[in-house]
Amino acid sequence: MELRKKIVVITGAARGIGRAMALAFAARGADIAALDRDADALEQTVAACAAKGVRAKAYIMDVTAEAQVVRAFDAVVADHKRFDVLVNNAGITRDALLIKAQDGAIHSKMSLAQWQAVIDVNLTGVFLCGREGAERMIQVGHGGLIVNISSISREGNPGQTNYSAAKAGVAAMTVVWAKELARYGIRSAAIAPGFCATEILSAMKPEMVDRVKAAVPLHRLGEPAEIAATAVFIAENDFVTGRVIEVDGGLRL
Repeated sequence: MELRKKIVVITGAARGIGRAMALAFAARGADIAALDRDADALEQTVAACAAKGVRAKAYIMDVTAEAQVVRAFDAVVADHKRFDVLVNNAGITRDALLIKAQDGAIHSKMSLAQWQAVIDVNLTGVFLCGREGAERMIQVGHGGLIVNISSISREGNPGQTNYSAAKAGVAAMTVVWAKELARYGIRSAAIAPGFCATEILSAMKPEMVDRVKAAVPLHRLGEPAEIAATAVFIAENDFVTGRVIEVDGGLRL
């Protein structure tokens, strides 16, 4: 796909990997539709993209709210007359052990609220945006691409029953969509990042971050720009579909 003048729609674009995605696609000449709930941070992303000489616009949206997704995606098509690439990046964590016990005494367990919050954003949100994005790509008639953000945690990471389940589901949906949507000229692929230098990890204690780095063969965290570069690669290579590309520094959970 030639990205110049295409419209790239990115959820969770206010910061971190989402902002890096927006900047990477803007550097290729793509126009950017930046979606998030954080209006102030989103405007910073839009301004940074516009500084690269492309059209960029913010759309306030909660990926878990069907009506908001429909409204925002309709607005993107109305504004740009296209819908070429969707990056399903929005995600959260609510980590907890399934059960925490000592000497037979239960101390804590993952709450239903912790489970549901992650499933709502990381799985249902991807479903809603993927469905609505595909519909508009078909209506516009130029084909397109859906890039989902999974995680190496999809293989199962202690303390992340909710997150691992959601990211495994995202990987599975990616394959299904590649098979279902190819007839419309729509590709579907996913990226499974390892541990990256984002706000989530910056909130961890330094000693915990050091332990995370030590487990990575490259002995460092990934950079958001490296994940974004992978998304650009997928977009520009029209033979990539139905695959999950791991960008994890060699880490195997």
